[in-house]
Amino acid sequence: MKLTLEERLALAEDHCRKRGSRLTPLRKEVLTLLMSHDGCVKAYDLLEEISRKNGGTAPPTVYRALDFLLAEGLAHRIDSLNTFAACHDFKDHQHSLLVVCSSCNSFTEIDDEEVSQILMDRLHGKGFSFNGKEVEIKALCNACHSKVV
Repeated sequence: MKLTLEERLALAEDHCRKRGSRLTPLRKEVLTLLMSHDGCVKAYDLLEEISRKNGGTAPPTVYRALDFLLAEGLAHRIDSLNTFAACHDFKDHQHSLLVVCSSCNSFTEIDDEEVSQILMDRLHGKGFSFNGKEVEIKALCNACHSKVV
């Protein structure tokens, strides 16, 4: 069952309240914009949308809101694309794998402790320690793949 935007925002507010934090109006506005996009969004595109609505917003304000959303597990930073996206399923755990379509920039979250542990073990065996929260995997989504085939 797909939730409406309003239902997702209510869950986000409840999530913050349970963690002792607050979804301020600006944070909620940034989260709303992230949730309104199907894929990933650049911070400056968010800033432009907010500025258009509110008549100007300083970049640090949007970045602070994004930092909050990341810390609360409500958003993801897609490093390979230098973009942000709303978390599809924010609970009290991190999604270990993010799969990003290299064509349309859509993404999905995968929780698979076994695969994550195997990857961490392999990294350790090669003399590396993972220092991030999530691993990004570039792939083609089914829609983009069917266009290629």
